[in-house]
Amino acid sequence: MQWVKDGPNIPERLLQAHEDGRVVFFCGAGISKPAGLPHFKKLVNKLYKRLNEQESDAEQEAIKAGNLDIAIGMLEARIVGKRERVRCEIAQLLTPDLTKPKATATHQALLELGKNRDGQTRLVTTNCDRLFEHVIRDGELPVETSSAPLLPVPKNRWWGLVYLHGLLPADVPSTELEHLVLSSGDFGRAYLTEGWAARFVAELFRNYTICFVGYSLGDSVLRYMMDALAADRALGDSQHEVFALGGFRKNKEEQLKAYWTARGVTPIPYPSDKQHLKLHETLRKWAETYKAGVAGKERIIVQYAHLQPHESTKQDDFVGRLIWALTDRSGLPAKKFAQLDPVPSLEWLRPLFKKRFRHSDLERFGVAPNRKQDEELSFSVMRRPSPYIHSPWMDLMPFGRSAGTWDEVIGYLAHWLTRHLDDPFLVRWIVERGQGLHERFADEIQRRLTELGELEREGEQEELERIRSNAPSAVPRPLMRRIWSLMASGRLKQRDGHDLRNWWERCKCDGLTGTLRIELQNLLSPTVSFSRSIPFRESEHGADSNMGKVEVEDVLRSEIGLNSDHVHRRLSQINSETRWQALLRELLPVFMSRLRDTLDVMKDLGVANEKYDYSHWYQPSIEEHDQNSRMRDWTALIELTRDAWLKVAETTPQEARLIAADWREQPYPVFKRLCLFAATRADVIPQPLALDWLLADNARWLWSSCTRREAIRLLVALAPRLESRHRNVLETAIITGPPDEMHRQDEEQGKFEGCVDNEVWIRLSKLEATGPELGEPAQARLEEIRSRHPNWQMQEGDRDEFRIWTSTWSSEDDEHHPLIRLPRDLNQLVRWLRRNP
Repeated sequence: MQWVKDGPNIPERLLQAHEDGRVVFFCGAGISKPAGLPHFKKLVNKLYKRLNEQESDAEQEAIKAGNLDIAIGMLEARIVGKRERVRCEIAQLLTPDLTKPKATATHQALLELGKNRDGQTRLVTTNCDRLFEHVIRDGELPVETSSAPLLPVPKNRWWGLVYLHGLLPADVPSTELEHLVLSSGDFGRAYLTEGWAARFVAELFRNYTICFVGYSLGDSVLRYMMDALAADRALGDSQHEVFALGGFRKNKEEQLKAYWTARGVTPIPYPSDKQHLKLHETLRKWAETYKAGVAGKERIIVQYAHLQPHESTKQDDFVGRLIWALTDRSGLPAKKFAQLDPVPSLEWLRPLFKKRFRHSDLERFGVAPNRKQDEELSFSVMRRPSPYIHSPWMDLMPFGRSAGTWDEVIGYLAHWLTRHLDDPFLVRWIVERGQGLHERFADEIQRRLTELGELEREGEQEELERIRSNAPSAVPRPLMRRIWSLMASGRLKQRDGHDLRNWWERCKCDGLTGTLRIELQNLLSPTVSFSRSIPFRESEHGADSNMGKVEVEDVLRSEIGLNSDHVHRRLSQINSETRWQALLRELLPVFMSRLRDTLDVMKDLGVANEKYDYSHWYQPSIEEHDQNSRMRDWTALIELTRDAWLKVAETTPQEARLIAADWREQPYPVFKRLCLFAATRADVIPQPLALDWLLADNARWLWSSCTRREAIRLLVALAPRLESRHRNVLETAIITGPPDEMHRQDEEQGKFEGCVDNEVWIRLSKLEATGPELGEPAQARLEEIRSRHPNWQMQEGDRDEFRIWTSTWSSEDDEHHPLIRLPRDLNQLVRWLRRNP
């Protein structure tokens, strides 16, 4: 958390410990610089000048080595007047200049930071000047003070400001000057022989998180403090982290870090100048925000939420400020973030999901950490361990889902996300990080969709425009609404898919019970997986930047699957078993209903309708064929439906005919394909009925690319058996060509006629090869086509039915579907085939 640009980056665990009232600031001479007071070394140099004394060789060595307390001790021992004279001069040197700008601003900030939420102060200083006293008196602050050697015991009930090394008396000379800890002898009594300072410091380290402020490297005062800390840690008593705000000169940052780290202190470095302005500005800004409480954090949200996170820098880390404010346990800053107008960008997802927290941060989120450090633990604001009040219970009979409950922060951030429901980047971001939705998040999405739907139905355009003005992606388009509905209803593919094999093993033992039938329906239920679309758009700041209104196909790719994994493989293992074959007839309604459900989901995604679906891409043939790749689990439903129907047709043809007729009425082409496949069975479907099905709907299914394979197979099967009048009807339908509504409006005339010629040629050639001679009109049409395209040759076997099947004239195939994309190399092949029919 960086309060000011180029200032020290305060660890968030220190900020949280301070919020919880567990931090004690240890204040050194650096905090008094704005009032013109010197640090310890400068004080000693001025002291010699003021006394008109020259350093002895021993004193010079001590000063050079940084042992300033030893130099003072030797000076007091050899001059006239000794301790009293030295200390009176020090008192004069420590008289502050209160006319300087912000002379006491840092002391005011530290007194504010030293207070807990109940207004009680804990603060320690090794300074003996009276600047804190001046602030307390002028502000009439209720702060008790204690001065060496009469120190309190720093337990939980201790409050007040402690002058660890004594306090200058208001009037000089005074006997109280004797209590100042300045010389080596004073330090010896305080930390060794009498030990009252050492006991206070050790107890303080044992009970609180300490933050040193205003100390420099090599400070002799600090040396005694570090010795006390080291002794306490050697006994294993100090468990709290110790921090130190330290300024570094150019290229000296690593040296500063090494100094503090070697002493078991966490350094908080910042680039310093002579006055350490960044330190003082940080303390003042921190105190202002702390004093304002939650309102101060809300101001941070308002100040930075409208910015783009990628603009944050190490020198000005406003992302750290906002996240610190956002994670306030009350949830009020998160509420402000979620309800802010205009809505904060989705780019904030990246820092909110960034794993910026470690083991040491657990406590600030209400999680009691293990004593042993977990070096591998990392988590983010949006995905983190739960405190016990939000954790799910371990139970043999859990109630509801096992996910933990949300805290207020996550709840409001979820509300913020529901203001971006029209942005497909949000869907992609979610599914790339875990496919499923938390139950409460799903409820929040459904509630939001319901609210927006009611506004649309009631014609509240003014309110909808107001919502869009503050959140351009708040109102989802129809396709995005259906996608969110699918996600919220639990239709997303889960990583721990169920296994059909386990179901079959139990079915062999128990038979097809009602429970196992229901379980099979669940195993074969459709699911959806979303992933990154290729190609996709990227903003200049990366693919996941919020881009406002984008097309779904530029961001998302969907894939239909089933709850069970590896369905084709499992079926290949059990298909040969007699028990399974015996069950197929009984399971036909299950297979049909699941296939219909799958096509309904595809329709919701916009990839299927009553005239077109992609079943012929993934399952080119209803009957067994080597071009059926079985790359999609859901196509197993087509094969299961086919196999189960064949079992019915073997024993009860009339029932099979009724089922095929039902397929004829279903709205999707895959059922038309099943219907035409069934019509090839002359023992089940009468010849006139089969011809009616082939030429139904103005002969659409004779020409549709979706039913091309099955239509030609039926045509081949019917040709030898057709009566003369029925054959004339069929030939006339072929000569007439596809109905007008199937024409592309923007198709070039020459290209269109070539495509039609090809389709007519294939069908007439099939009739010619498999049945009686063509009628005169049909034969004439066939010869006309052959004269224009002499290179067209009919291949041997079935594969001719798939030849140039991608070079269709129909607008249905030319449309690149918004969510399903073929691999790039296959797209290139399709385009080449269309140019070279």
